Amino acid sequence: MSTSSTGLSKAGTAAVLSFLVPGLGQFYNGKFWRGIFWLIVTPGLWIGSGGTLGWICHLVSAYTAYRWAEKHPAS
Repeated sequence: MSTSSTGLSKAGTAAVLSFLVPGLGQFYNGKFWRGIFWLIVTPGLWIGSGGTLGWICHLVSAYTAYRWAEKHPAS
Protein backbone atom coordinates (compact mmCIF):
# COMPACT_ATOMS: atom_id res chain seq x y z
CA MET A 1 0.00 0.00 0.00
CA SER A 2 1.59 3.24 -1.12
CA THR A 3 0.85 6.63 0.33
CA SER A 4 0.58 9.97 -1.37
CA SER A 5 2.45 13.10 -0.31
CA THR A 6 -0.28 13.79 2.25
CA GLY A 7 0.13 10.37 3.82
CA LEU A 8 -3.27 8.99 2.78
CA SER A 9 -3.40 6.24 0.18
CA LYS A 10 -5.96 6.13 -2.62
CA ALA A 11 -7.68 3.31 -0.73
CA GLY A 12 -7.71 5.38 2.46
CA THR A 13 -9.15 8.36 0.62
CA ALA A 14 -11.87 6.18 -0.90
CA ALA A 15 -12.77 4.79 2.54
CA VAL A 16 -12.95 8.23 4.15
CA LEU A 17 -15.07 9.63 1.32
CA SER A 18 -17.45 6.68 1.49
CA PHE A 19 -17.65 6.96 5.26
CA LEU A 20 -18.62 10.63 4.98
CA VAL A 21 -21.18 10.01 2.22
CA PRO A 22 -21.95 6.39 1.30
CA GLY A 23 -21.13 5.86 -2.36
CA LEU A 24 -18.72 8.78 -2.66
CA GLY A 25 -15.70 6.47 -2.30
CA GLN A 26 -17.05 4.29 -5.08
CA PHE A 27 -17.44 7.37 -7.31
CA TYR A 28 -13.83 8.27 -6.45
CA ASN A 29 -12.81 4.78 -7.57
CA GLY A 30 -14.67 5.25 -10.86
CA LYS A 31 -17.42 2.76 -9.99
CA PHE A 32 -20.48 4.87 -10.82
CA TRP A 33 -23.21 2.21 -10.44
CA ARG A 34 -21.77 0.90 -7.18
CA GLY A 35 -21.77 4.47 -5.89
CA ILE A 36 -25.40 4.93 -6.89
CA PHE A 37 -26.28 1.65 -5.15
CA TRP A 38 -24.70 2.72 -1.83
CA LEU A 39 -26.08 6.23 -2.14
CA ILE A 40 -29.63 4.85 -2.39
CA VAL A 41 -29.49 1.77 -0.14
CA THR A 42 -27.73 3.27 2.87
CA PRO A 43 -30.19 6.10 3.60
CA GLY A 44 -33.06 3.65 3.08
CA LEU A 45 -31.63 1.35 5.72
CA TRP A 46 -30.91 4.27 8.07
CA ILE A 47 -34.56 5.28 7.89
CA GLY A 48 -36.07 1.80 7.71
CA SER A 49 -34.19 0.34 10.67
CA GLY A 50 -33.99 3.37 12.90
CA GLY A 51 -30.23 3.54 12.37
CA THR A 52 -29.02 0.05 13.24
CA LEU A 53 -28.72 -1.34 9.72
CA GLY A 54 -27.73 2.11 8.48
CA TRP A 55 -24.52 2.01 10.52
CA ILE A 56 -23.70 -1.45 9.24
CA CYS A 57 -24.37 -0.47 5.64
CA HIS A 58 -22.40 2.76 6.07
CA LEU A 59 -19.35 0.87 7.32
CA VAL A 60 -19.65 -1.80 4.62
CA SER A 61 -19.75 0.95 1.99
CA ALA A 62 -16.49 2.43 3.32
CA TYR A 63 -14.87 -1.00 3.57
CA THR A 64 -15.80 -2.02 0.02
CA ALA A 65 -14.50 1.30 -1.37
CA TYR A 66 -11.24 0.72 0.51
CA ARG A 67 -10.82 -2.89 -0.62
CA TRP A 68 -11.58 -2.10 -4.28
CA ALA A 69 -9.07 0.77 -4.34
CA GLU A 70 -6.49 -1.39 -2.60
CA LYS A 71 -6.87 -4.20 -5.17
CA HIS A 72 -6.89 -1.79 -8.15
CA PRO A 73 -4.35 0.93 -7.30
CA ALA A 74 -3.75 2.02 -10.91
CA SER A 75 -7.44 2.32 -11.82
